[in-house]
Amino acid sequence: MNQLHVPKVICILFVFCAATAIASPAQVLTTLYSFSGGDGANPVAGLLQGSDGNFYGTTRNGGAGYGTVFGMYPNGSLETFSFDGSDGAFPYAGVIESSDGGGLYGTTYDGGAYNQGTVFGSGSWPLYSFCSQANCADGANPNGLLQASDGNFYGTTDWGGTYRTCNGFGSGCGTVFQLTPNGTLTTLHSFNYNDGAQPNGLIQASDGNFYGVTANGGGNNGDGTIFKITPDGTLTPLHGFSGGDGEGPNGLVQARDGNFYGTAWYGGAYRNCFLACGTVFRMTPNGSLTVLHSFNGSDGAYPASTVIQGSDGNFYGTTSTGGANRVGTIFKITPNGTLTTLHSFSGSDGAVPHGALVQATDGNFYGTTLYGGANGQGTVFRLVTVRPCITCRSVE
Repeated sequence: MNQLHVPKVICILFVFCAATAIASPAQVLTTLYSFSGGDGANPVAGLLQGSDGNFYGTTRNGGAGYGTVFGMYPNGSLETFSFDGSDGAFPYAGVIESSDGGGLYGTTYDGGAYNQGTVFGSGSWPLYSFCSQANCADGANPNGLLQASDGNFYGTTDWGGTYRTCNGFGSGCGTVFQLTPNGTLTTLHSFNYNDGAQPNGLIQASDGNFYGVTANGGGNNGDGTIFKITPDGTLTPLHGFSGGDGEGPNGLVQARDGNFYGTAWYGGAYRNCFLACGTVFRMTPNGSLTVLHSFNGSDGAYPASTVIQGSDGNFYGTTSTGGANRVGTIFKITPNGTLTTLHSFSGSDGAVPHGALVQATDGNFYGTTLYGGANGQGTVFRLVTVRPCITCRSVE
């Protein structure tokens, strides 16, 4: 008697499925954690996925009252370190992981020995306290950190520097600095308003130089700049914003095509927002800038951080307000400027996202919101944009 032949089937699960992701009609946002105050409150910056697979970030407030550094594990549990003021206060920027695996480093906007901000690192809290020089010539109120290919840390400060005034303000226009792993600081450049003011968003590009933006100063209108600075401190302004192309740039990312992409908090073509709703732009290495998109409020307004390039070649980011519920969005934009709103926050799932997104090893995007969530004090979220694919084949 012939028996029915049933082949054995082997199914393989793939984490990424590009075809399914493209065809998916909607994305799914999950609130992974809602801050409640004692564990932190109001995360301004985005997340870092560490080499251990966990996520790390900061909250501006909460903890012991001066903000926190936190680690979040895949099961959603949180561990928190609280600043006490003397070791730093109110971290506005996120953390980075040192290249030698030695731990996390970052900056606090205030606190430290002179209450003008710190750099902290594993084993050294603080590693450096700003305003240790007369008149804060070494800078004040740092806003982020990167570790360069030479092993040193580089960053910017909002205020301070060798120029005593900044367009009428008596606090200086900010600096670019280098800090060795043992805590020796060198000021590479002090801004003077004509070449920019309040720098942030420093990155190291493929040519080995550093690129960044200033939120104010420069150009003809004082609407902010994009600059290049060499490791020895030679600064070249590349673009001065003029309102129609944006005001108050947030930072840069160098894409795989070699160009730089970023956002401006204000400005653009639509004036229905106060100071206009903001832009997404592309800049060539020689400083030629193109506006890819002007936000109009309904598709988002006031992007507060730069974009990132996803594994699909498109760019992803957030707006701090606007969208269907007027409390912020997550968007995708193609290199030629076609924008898609992926999610509009509602408050209960988060509100006012300020930090940049990160695409994790699972292919999905993770980030934070400044407010909203179960306790109104901010969230950590995941946006699922890829679905697992199962490929099956029969074997005899």
